[in-house]
Formats: sequence, structure tokens, C-alpha cells
Amino acid sequence: MTLSNEQVLGSIQELMAGFTAETTPASAKKVEDFRQHLAPGTDVYVTFLPGSDFNDTIAVCKRLRDETMRPIPHFAARSIPSAQVLEDNVKAVVEDAGVDRVLAIAGGVSDKDIVGPFSDSMQLLETGLFDKYKIKTIGVAGHPEGSPDMPQEAIAKALAWKNAFAERTDADLHIVTQFCFEADPIIAWDKAMQAEGNRLPIHIGLPGLATIKTLLNFARISGVGPSMRFLTRQAMNVHKLVTVSDPNKQLVGLAKYKAQDSKCGITNVHMYPLGGLRRTAAWAYEVAKGEIDFDKKGEGFKTRVKID
Repeated sequence: MTLSNEQVLGSIQELMAGFTAETTPASAKKVEDFRQHLAPGTDVYVTFLPGSDFNDTIAVCKRLRDETMRPIPHFAARSIPSAQVLEDNVKAVVEDAGVDRVLAIAGGVSDKDIVGPFSDSMQLLETGLFDKYKIKTIGVAGHPEGSPDMPQEAIAKALAWKNAFAERTDADLHIVTQFCFEADPIIAWDKAMQAEGNRLPIHIGLPGLATIKTLLNFARISGVGPSMRFLTRQAMNVHKLVTVSDPNKQLVGLAKYKAQDSKCGITNVHMYPLGGLRRTAAWAYEVAKGEIDFDKKGEGFKTRVKID
């Protein structure tokens, strides 16, 4: 099935409509006001890195709510010292920041460095604390290129459990993935997920606008797998290390897949603003509006307004 550029554009806009964003407490300090970059009501995930103070997460969530965003804090199981601390933190983000949705993850911590009774997101869900505090919309992690902290067999079992949990409760679960740099590994992963019985909607992670050098640094830290070959090919040219890259070809590939395969589980895009929120948000809004021009082969595009 050959798609016209108009059909691909429609699929791109469907994916980008209501895109979500992400911030860390540290990067939030560099943003004067989130309203300068994001539309009111935008979902903004607030990360929690190992060794961080959750009070910083609470403060950023409150700020985001005050600046008309919808904060979504990460709850990283392996960094939570006790069930009481979990409840205290859930209660705090709900009461202080109006949080009504969260992301529950294991967290990038090795088995020997787990600080409390929780080792995975399933244990967090089983506590019933999110339900107790009226949090029904819950994101869980997805790994299109595998996870350095979890074997594939365990990932498959966790996926089955989460689907079953969504079916037996009134929780509204969705999958939020790590970022990748090529469409093909994501498409293969989604097809495998559907074959395994996944019915949870997938919010696919895309890297925001950043230099190749910056993307390489984040990729190494995050354990991104096979699609790193895209970056390493680019990095072979020293001059390209400082060139700003955007995920336009990757997005075109995903949009074509979504338009052609009715079983596609990808419903949304989650932007990782690795090179800063300003340029990533500006690019995302231009794309969502359809203000793009395809290249001759229809494999990529440029925004009509140059994003620097």
C-alpha cells in the first residue's frame, strides 16, 4: 500500500496531537516559565533519578500545576525506602500539586542497590495506594530495544501481568517507552508486543532536537541499543557532531506504519527534550500543525519555520 504525503501527514498529526513532554528537577530550573513553551494542560512527566530527593519532584509538580501544566511524577520502585514513604509521597503530590496521574517504573538501580521493599512497578501497583488517592491513569515503562536491568523473559511476564491488571481493575494503564533513534526497531517491537497479547496503548518516546554529540551522551547513559547505529554513523563525521538532529525520518516511518497496520499499538508521542525544551517544543508544535514539507522521497521532512 503506497501512501500519499497527505495520508502520511494526517498520521503524523494524529501521533503528535497532544504530545507529552518531560523534565528533570535540574532542567526545570533552566525553564523560566513552562507556559512560554507548552500549551496549557500539557502532560509533563517529572523524572526521579537514583539518589534524588523526592521533595524536588514534589516542588516541580507544584510549579507545573501553577503554570497550567499537568504534572506526572515518576515513582521509581527501587529507590523507595518503605511503603510509608511511598504513601507519604503519593499523598503529597496529590494534595500539594493536584496530581491525578503517575508513571510507575522499576528505576535504573541494580538489584544490590535496591533501597527498600520494592523491586518493580507491579509491586507499586499492588499496594493499592494509587487507587486510594484517586489516581487511575498510570503509565508503565516500555523498552523497544530491551532493558539493561531486566531480561527479555521477565519483561514479557511483566507485560502480561500489567495487561491483566488493567483488565481486572479500573486503572487506565498505558506504556511510555524509552527513546530510540530509528523507526524499524520500534515497529518490530510493537508487532512482537501485539503478538504477545498487549492491549495497552503505547506512547512512543522520541528524542527532541539536540546535537549529535548530546544525543550520543544521553544514549550511552540510557542504555539505548541497536538504533544507536544511526548516531554512530553520523558521529563518524566530526562536523556533524555539532549539527542539530531532529526525529523527522523516524516519525515518518512510524506514521506510515500506523496508517498501514490496523493492529499498530502506538497512539501518542512522548518527547524527550534532550537538547532543551524550547527547541523541542517549537518543533513539535510546528509538526502537529502540519507546517512541514516532505523531501522528494517522502522519507523525511523539514518544518517550514526553521527551529534552531
